[in-house]
Amino acid sequence: MPERSVRTLIAGQKILTVPGETTVKEAAQLMKKMRVGAAMVVAKHRLIGIFTERDALFRVLAGGKDPLTTHLSDVMTTKPQTVTPDHPFGYALHLMYEGGFRHVPVTDEHGRPIGMVSARDALGPELQQFAAELDRKTQIGEILG
Repeated sequence: MPERSVRTLIAGQKILTVPGETTVKEAAQLMKKMRVGAAMVVAKHRLIGIFTERDALFRVLAGGKDPLTTHLSDVMTTKPQTVTPDHPFGYALHLMYEGGFRHVPVTDEHGRPIGMVSARDALGPELQQFAAELDRKTQIGEILG
């Protein structure tokens, strides 16, 4: 599982990129619509920061800031750690574990965002395996009655 390349995880992924002038409310609405936990903040098509659900909670709400008027550039994580699509997923997981964060932007060689990996991606194959195991146990239970 950790040996999978990041490229396989981001294949066909729709990414959310927004300028730093975007308000927290606008970003939160876009994140909800796209069902993502983080937005990549860009300037001139290059990644300059990341804004996550945790940023909204800790830096905005707990910080007493107004989501209607606060811009992402004021509450984002600047210069986030990134990976390239050719890194193994295990490397991204290691970065997340060591850094205490849940999202790692994927950038090309020019710093342009092309995807996002998250801790949730680690659940992909394991979750499928778990569901298959539950189905198998259900079928056995039905047979044994």
